[in-house]
Amino acid sequence: IRVYSLQVGSAATKAAAASETATSRPTTAAPPKLSIAVLPFANMSGDAEQDYFADGISEDIITALSKLSQLFVIARNSSFTFKGQNVRVQEVGAKLGVRHVLEGSVRKSGNRVRITAQLIDATTGGHLWAERFDRDLTDIFAVQDDVTQQIVGALALNLTEGDRQRLAPEHSRDTEAYDYFLRGRELWHRLTRETNIAARDLLQRAIELDPTFASAHAFLALTHGLDYLNRWSASPSESMAQAEEVATQAVTLDGSNPWAHWALAITKLYTRRHDGAINEAERAIVLNPNFAEGHVILGEALYYSGRSEEALESFARGKTLNPYFPDVLLHFQALAQFQLGRYEEAVDLLMQRLARNAVTDVSRALLAACYGHLGRFAEARAAWEEVLRVNPDYSLEYRRKVLPYKNPADFEVAVDGLRKAGIVQ
Repeated sequence: IRVYSLQVGSAATKAAAASETATSRPTTAAPPKLSIAVLPFANMSGDAEQDYFADGISEDIITALSKLSQLFVIARNSSFTFKGQNVRVQEVGAKLGVRHVLEGSVRKSGNRVRITAQLIDATTGGHLWAERFDRDLTDIFAVQDDVTQQIVGALALNLTEGDRQRLAPEHSRDTEAYDYFLRGRELWHRLTRETNIAARDLLQRAIELDPTFASAHAFLALTHGLDYLNRWSASPSESMAQAEEVATQAVTLDGSNPWAHWALAITKLYTRRHDGAINEAERAIVLNPNFAEGHVILGEALYYSGRSEEALESFARGKTLNPYFPDVLLHFQALAQFQLGRYEEAVDLLMQRLARNAVTDVSRALLAACYGHLGRFAEARAAWEEVLRVNPDYSLEYRRKVLPYKNPADFEVAVDGLRKAGIVQ
C-alpha cells in the first residue's frame, strides 16, 4: 500500500502490532485523572459476521467521548489493538496511559439488542459504573447517548456549553442506513483496495436510505481519497474531485462533524490549498479535541507549508492520543526534522520506521538524502540501492509532481542530498 497520509486504520494497526505487541509498550508516566480508553465491545451474538456491529458501537462511543474538552480519550486504532485479547484492565491502562477503561459486550438478535457496559478504574480495577441495556434495535442511538452521559456523570465532568453542543447526536436515525454505515466504515478501516471498493458500495447504500447522513458522506469521501493516495483508480484527479465534492457535502450537511472536516482537509492539502487544509484540520480538532487523525493531518498541512516546528507539535499530539500509531507517522516526523536541517534526528526516526516497516521505499529514499547531507555517501548509496530493490519503479519526478509542497524548493533539498552522494545528477 502506498499511503502518504491516510494510513490510520486497522491495516496500519495490525502491522504495528505484529512488530510491537501489546506487552512491549509500557507507559511510565502517571495517567491523567480524566482519561479513558474504550475497548472494542465483545460480540456475544454467536455470529462472527456481527463483529462489525459491536465494533461500530464501540467506535461511536469513542467518537462521542472524544468531543469532551476535559477528557483525554485514546484513539480507536490503539484501543482496538486489544481486540480479542484477554488482558487485565490494569495492564491496558498502563499500556495506553489512561486512568479509566470502558469495556462491554453487544448481543444482537433480530430486532433486539443487549448492550452491557462497565467503567473501570484502571489503577485499582474497581468498577465505577456498570449497566445493561435491553432495547429494540431502533433504540440503539439512545443507548449510545445514555452510555456517554453515564460516563460523564461517573467521572464528574463539568461540561461546557461547547461540550454539550458537540455531544448532540450526529448519526442517522434510520437503523438500516446506520447498519450499512457501520459495515462500510469497518471495511474502510482495513485499507485495502478490495475492502475500499466494498466500503464505498455500502456507504452509498447508507446515503441512498438517508441522504442527510453526514458521517456516511465523510467516509465515502475518504474512500475516494484512498483511491487517489494509493493510485488505485484509473483517474486519480477524478478520485480527488469526487472526494472533495462528497466531503464538501458532508460539511454542508453537518458542520459539526469532525470526520467531514478531516476529509475536506485532506482534499484541500493534496490539491495544494494549504491554508484551507489547515483551517479544516483546525476545525476538526476544535470539534473533537482528541481527534488523533485530525492532529496528524494538521501536522502534514503545516509541514507541506514549510512550518515544520509547528508540524512536529501536531505529530507529537497525534502520537500521544494514539500510542499504537501507524508507522507512517514516523516518516512524517522525519520529514519535518529533515526540513529543519536536523538530519541526525531524521535518521533516527527513519530507522525506527524501517524496524516496523522494512518495505517502505519513501523512507529509504529520505534516509539516503539524509546521509548525503551528512557526508555519509557510502551509506547513502546503500540506502538508495534498497529503494530500488523494494520498488524498481521509484520515481523522484512522480513525487515532485504529486507531493503538495507549498514551496517546491523544499522537495529539492532532498534531491540535493542525493546529488551530494552522487546518486542523481
